[in-house]
Amino acid sequence: MPAAVKRGTIHAGGLDIGIYTTDYRNEYISLTDIAKYRSIDPRVTIHNWLRGRDIVEFLGLWEVLHNPGFKRIEFDTFKENAGTNAFVFSIKDWTEKLGAIGLLTKSGRYGGGIYAHADIAFEFASWISPEFKLYIIKDYQRLKYDENSRLSLSWNLNREIAKLNYHIHTDAIKQNLLPPDLTPEQISCTYASEADVINVALFGMTAKQWREANPGEKGNMRDYASLNQLLVLANMESYNALLIEQKKEQAERLTLLRELAMRQMKTLSGISLEKLPRLTEET
Repeated sequence: MPAAVKRGTIHAGGLDIGIYTTDYRNEYISLTDIAKYRSIDPRVTIHNWLRGRDIVEFLGLWEVLHNPGFKRIEFDTFKENAGTNAFVFSIKDWTEKLGAIGLLTKSGRYGGGIYAHADIAFEFASWISPEFKLYIIKDYQRLKYDENSRLSLSWNLNREIAKLNYHIHTDAIKQNLLPPDLTPEQISCTYASEADVINVALFGMTAKQWREANPGEKGNMRDYASLNQLLVLANMESYNALLIEQKKEQAERLTLLRELAMRQMKTLSGISLEKLPRLTEET
């Protein structure tokens, strides 16, 4: 499993509960922090919960539904003694021997402990206290709303920047690649061809290929781009305009643009979304 990065903190019942994510879609919530609501020894509380046969079966079903790499045959052996006095749930065996992804452990003085996917964490919170679970869900929803608001603002901003850079891009095409005697159809094809240079460099396909692969979607592939892709797209349009003015051939520009896209996407993937500016209700 990829290393988790910090995403945020839930505030519930006077406790701070950490959240980590591997992809900004699947959040892992600290069972250690949740357990502090009931116990001064969270690890013991968590493992007492994990010993129950119904919990083991719940975890197994979650893995079957969400994890194609889960080893079902080995799971049948794992759960044989679940619920008995002799049964001890090993998170290490659960993850390494069964290929499970729903639970993880993190080391470190700050933020270390046992984490579970949000689906599983809410089940644990119910076992700790149904009332406490409601407080957790309420602040979790607040956190998601705050994140979605920030992402929406940033996405729209980058989309507008990309549109502005599109005019710089088309001006460079007009001034350097369009002979004066072209028909409107030929001009349109030239613009489309240059747009697809960027599409292929960033998305790996042309606009036509995207439409054929997504017949039910409205708009174009750029309308479905991620925040990072839009930022790179804006940079690529400016860069391609410069390369056109330098009289670079299209094949060479495609290679250079692809290198730029890969380099910048790699850099942006290491930047936490937590660094985006927060919005207030008044914003």
